[in-house]
Amino acid sequence: QVQLVESGGGLVQAGGSLRLSCAASTSIFSFNTIAWYRQAPGKQLELVATITSGGSTFYTNSVKGRFSISKDNAKNTVYLQLNSLKPEDTAVYKCNARSGAWYWGQGTQVTVSS
Repeated sequence: QVQLVESGGGLVQAGGSLRLSCAASTSIFSFNTIAWYRQAPGKQLELVATITSGGSTFYTNSVKGRFSISKDNAKNTVYLQLNSLKPEDTAVYKCNARSGAWYWGQGTQVTVSS
C-alpha cells in the first residue's frame, strides 16, 4: 500500500515562506504525476501544482511566481516551496500521487496570519 506523508506546514506571517514535503513509501518513478492540492475551511479542494515523471510542472494562476514544485527522486520526496505567502493561502495542503490509482496523504496545515 502506497503511503504519502506530508510535513512542513505551520503558522507564518504574510510575506513569509514555508517548504512542504511529501515523502512516498515507494519510488516516485512509479507515479505519472504528483500533485499538491489545498482545501480552505468551507471551500472546495483546489489543485495547486503538479509535477510529472518527466519533470514538467503546472501551477494554478493564484500561486504562479510564488510557489515552486520540485522532486528528489533519490529521496522519494516531492516538495512545494511557498513564498510570499498571503492569508488566502491558508489551507490544509495535501499530496496526491497518480499511477492509474490515486493516492493521498493526510495533509499538513498552513496558516498565514495578516
